[in-house]
Amino acid sequence: MPQKQIPAFKAGDNITVHYKIVEGDKERIQLFRGDVIQVRGGANNPNRMITVRKISNDIGVERIFPISSPNIEKIEVNKFGKVRRARLFYLREAKGKDARIKERRFTRK
Repeated sequence: MPQKQIPAFKAGDNITVHYKIVEGDKERIQLFRGDVIQVRGGANNPNRMITVRKISNDIGVERIFPISSPNIEKIEVNKFGKVRRARLFYLREAKGKDARIKERRFTRK
């Protein structure tokens, strides 16, 4: 099986994970879009895991995805976040405007 390409991202980035859900004999792709609050494992670690957090109906929902899972179809990076730490657990208590992450802009020279 060929290795799937995973884009480079880190904590603070907003990503969409396309995850395959199996219900009985049917399969479907479910999208989970949120902010990466932690990445566990090194860059070359096959057991690397990411924790993605989103707000759904005013309730925070976190989901842990193993990067090497065959159920992950693809990962898209929507925004690059500008944060100063690797673990963003403070977002769990933050509400409203406090829970926003500034976007990292890339300048061209």
